[in-house]
Amino acid sequence: MPSNALERLKEGNERFASGKAKPRDWSAKVIATSTGQYPFAAVVGCIDSRAPAEIILDQGIGDILVLRSAGNVIDTDVLGGLEFATNVVGAKFILVLGHTDCGAVTGAIEGVKLGNLTSLLAKIQLAVRHSGPGSPKDKVYVRKVAEQNVRDSIHEIRERSSILRGLIDSQKVGIAGAIYDISTGRVSFLD
Repeated sequence: MPSNALERLKEGNERFASGKAKPRDWSAKVIATSTGQYPFAAVVGCIDSRAPAEIILDQGIGDILVLRSAGNVIDTDVLGGLEFATNVVGAKFILVLGHTDCGAVTGAIEGVKLGNLTSLLAKIQLAVRHSGPGSPKDKVYVRKVAEQNVRDSIHEIRERSSILRGLIDSQKVGIAGAIYDISTGRVSFLD
C-alpha cells in the first residue's frame, strides 16, 4: 500500500537522523536480490553528494529505486525511470526529495549560465518565480524555492506522464515531496 511505503520512508529517516540505522548484512542482501528486485518506493533526488537517498532514508539494497538529477528536476529520462519503477517493477510510492542549500536551486536564483547546465537550471525558474523575490544568500529563501521546486516536480510528474497520473489517481501509487536538511539529517515531508 502507498501509505505503508511512505511510513517506511519516514521511519527510515528517523532511524538515520537519530543515529540508529538498521544493521545490515550487505553480502546477504546482494545474494538475496541477485535473482530479482522488489523495491517498495522510487525516490527522485538531487545529485548532491550530501543527499544519498538510500542512506538518509535508511534503506538497503533492493528497497528503493533512486533517480538523481541536479535540483531533482524532471525530464523525459526521469519520467521513463519512474514509469519503469512503478508500472514494471511495482514500486508503490514516489518521493520527490529536495534538500537545503541546493546548488542547482541557488544557481537558478542567480541566473547562472554555463553550457548544458543553463537548460537544467531553466527548469527551476518556475519555482523561483512562484517564490517571489529573494537572495541566493538567504537560506530561508533558498529553502522556499527548493520546496516550490519539489512541488513543481510533482506537478510535472502528474502532467507529463499519463501512466504515472493514472497510477496516482487510482491510488495504486502514492506521491509526496520532502526536503532533506543537510545540517540535521532530518527529512521534512511537505503537504
